[in-house]
Order: sequence, then C-alpha cells, then structure tokens
Amino acid sequence: MKNVFIVNQFNFKITKKSKKSAARTGLFSTPHGKIRTPAFVPVATKGALKGGDHSRINQIGFEMLMMNTFHLFCNERYKEIARFGGLHKFTGTEVPIMTDSGGFQVFSLGSGWQQGVGKLANTDSSKRNFKKRAKVDDNGVVFRSPINGKVLKMTPEISMKVQEKLGADIIFAFDECSSPLDTEDYTKKSVERTYNWAQRSLNAFNGNNQVILGVVQGGPYIELRRESAQSLVDLPFFGFGIGGSFGGSYGDSKKSMYRVLEEVIPILSQSKPRHLLGIGEPDDIVEAVSRGVDLFDCVIPVRWARHGVAMTSSGRVNLRQNKFLKKSGPLDKRCSCRVCSDYQTAYVAHLIRERELYGIYLLAEHNLFWILSLMREIRKSIRQGNFPNLKRKILNDWKRSED
Repeated sequence: MKNVFIVNQFNFKITKKSKKSAARTGLFSTPHGKIRTPAFVPVATKGALKGGDHSRINQIGFEMLMMNTFHLFCNERYKEIARFGGLHKFTGTEVPIMTDSGGFQVFSLGSGWQQGVGKLANTDSSKRNFKKRAKVDDNGVVFRSPINGKVLKMTPEISMKVQEKLGADIIFAFDECSSPLDTEDYTKKSVERTYNWAQRSLNAFNGNNQVILGVVQGGPYIELRRESAQSLVDLPFFGFGIGGSFGGSYGDSKKSMYRVLEEVIPILSQSKPRHLLGIGEPDDIVEAVSRGVDLFDCVIPVRWARHGVAMTSSGRVNLRQNKFLKKSGPLDKRCSCRVCSDYQTAYVAHLIRERELYGIYLLAEHNLFWILSLMREIRKSIRQGNFPNLKRKILNDWKRSED
C-alpha cells in the first residue's frame, strides 16, 4: 500500500473533553473552512437540499454539506462537475463538502431492497422478499442504474476516481454495508471484504486536497465490529466513519447502535474524527455524542419537512394534525429562526395541509436551523461541563413527543 500524505490544510484538534462521558468538542480545519464539532452535516444529495434553500446554508450557519457519490455516478454528472472544477464551483458552495462512497446506496439496491430494511431494522422486515437489484462480490458491486436501467459497476477504484473528480474536501473509502438481517457468517465475510476494499481505496486515493475516512462495518455483531475497527485503525486514514446497519426491531436497533459505539470508539484513534453515518434524530445524536462521536449526517431535517414534521424543543410535532391549523405563535418559542420569527404555526400548518411547496420550504429551513442550534447547545454544554443535563432533557422531550 502506498503512503497517504495528509495535506497541511487539514487538521483535527480536540478542544475540550467531558469529565462525565466520552463527549468532546473539536475543530476540523479544511481548505474551505473550519467545522466545530460535534457537528451535524445536512445531506444535499445531488448538490441541493430537497425542500430546503441551498443558498441559505451560510446564513443559517451550517459549516459543511454531504453530497452523494452514487447518484452523481449513475447519471455520469460527475464528469461535467469535474469540468467545472468540482462540486464547490459547480454548486456555488463555500463551506466544506464531504461525499459518501456509494456503499450504502448499493446496499439499498441489494439486501436493503430485497428485505425492506435500512440502517435500523423494523419489525416488518422479514415479510418482504423482493429481487435484489445489486450483486456484490469481492471485486465490487454490479447493479442496474435506478435512472435508466443501465448495468453499472462500482469498485473501490471507481469510487475513488469519482470522488476525486467531484473534489469534496472529505471522502470515504468504499465499503460494503451489510443488512441488519444478514447472518453472522455473511457479515464476517462482509467485514473482510470491507477491509480489503479499504486497502484498495487507499491505494487508489491520490490525496489531492482531500482526506479520506475509513468505514467500520460489522452489523449488530459486536465481535465483528471490534474486528473491523481494529483492522482499520492501523491504516493511514484521516478519520473513521461508523456505518452499516443495526439489528433487531426499531427500538432494539437503537440500543444495538449505542452498544456498538461503546465497543468501537475506544478502539479507534482518539486524536482522529469519528463520523456516524446516516444518523440524525436528536435522541440518537445526544446518545452518540456522549459516546464520543464528532460528526453526523442525515436527511431527516428536510425529509421530515416534506412530511409535515417540525423539530422543536418539545419534541417531534406533526403539523398535519388539525389542531395546528388554529395554533397561534411560532413553531417553537425557543427557536430564533426566520420562520419562527415571521410566521404563525397555523400558517405553516395550512401550507403543509394544502401541499404548498412554500410550506415545505419554510419547515425545512426551520428544521435545519433547529438542529444547528441543538449542536451549538451540545458544544456549549460540553465546554461548561453540563452535557449530561442537556442529554437528559433531550431524551425526555423526544420520548414524550413519541408516546
């Protein structure tokens, strides 16, 4: 394996460690700016936030975006993006960008599609038995494009080539995301494959104004998670993603995820950033921060907005309920976003009920601002030594709203 040299413009520094948990704050420096951690990274899948105003990211205060390698590969748009000079110039984005490897999306076309599961299993998963749309072997993944049905192939080398052309600051090694319903024997083979793909990703990685993160896999199997983390920690990655899926029913999946974090994070290099891939519900964020996670990405703020759900200091609020059509005042009295300052809850609920796009737009902006504010509050509480109190409050508020 060739040596990977870290560009001087990239640095991760831990600024504060909690005395009561593994929570910590940090500063992640990149050529396009600095990210204060713990941080939430909104997902602008194809270069824009679905239902959100991409141009307001800087005004709202987000310090990084995640964009999707798989979709930009399937439509071959990455070639045109490279011609424009990369994602920053193509999208007019000034903040740092990270791109995922495409591993989760090919899982979605394979076992995920067949079994009807995502990162967290659900109780109805075993009832689904669709035909897989992707085939995995040791070389890579062959699948049909969801855009035009064309047969495509993704390998570690191809993923690195595409991500290099996209030009994101932070990229991920290509990995296999196994299903939470996969057997332990299959998951063990998947962990071995992910390690081999990690080595191949590093060999293909040129390091031109980019850094690369390895991805820990292993599903819900603790020993396999430890094995995956231990095998990756000696490789020259800038940091680590914790990916894959977690077994059991929905509630048990969350408990499985927390246990995986407790076992995996102490193995990983303490001086390097840890990113929990695809997780972004507030209760999961505070639980993961308390276990030492630095970065999160998820579509939840904008996806929930499209379904009429607001994130608030009282928990999850479904604006499709009739009672909100008569509610005066802001969505959240503790929120200082433009939406809460300028609009009545009843008006936003009205727009959502009438399927007006402006309602989704406003709700997405509120949700993005709200989760950004949560991350600020988390960082402040770690610095001041009272993060456990904040964690308790968030868990209570969100449990109450789901009961």
